[in-house]
Amino acid sequence: SPPLRISGADGETLAITMTDPDAGGFVHWLIWNIPGDTENIPGGIPQSGIVKSLEGAVQGKNGFGELGYRGPKPPKGEKHEYRFTLYSLDRRLDLNAGVRKDELLEAMEGHVIQRQVLTGTYKR
Repeated sequence: SPPLRISGADGETLAITMTDPDAGGFVHWLIWNIPGDTENIPGGIPQSGIVKSLEGAVQGKNGFGELGYRGPKPPKGEKHEYRFTLYSLDRRLDLNAGVRKDELLEAMEGHVIQRQVLTGTYKR
């Protein structure tokens, strides 16, 4: 996973999704219950359900069926757009590791205080 710097978030916890809209919204990363005062997320978060270095943040399954982050790999020569969406939430989410994006979004419903999107592109 890439390092991320966060500023201006105002919530009890944070959640991040990373998707590829050029591949039909393919999910590369789901992580939630990051402490709300977190300003830096280090690169190389382990592919585990619970992330001890982020005070027990939890990771879901990506589109490859794995826990945690798995990076972009568009077809050779194609440029894809990747969206990191940061959610500030008013509470911790009571979700087990390994849930899919739809379950995460449903659990966040009614608890999102702020939402911010960072978009990048990648080409092999």
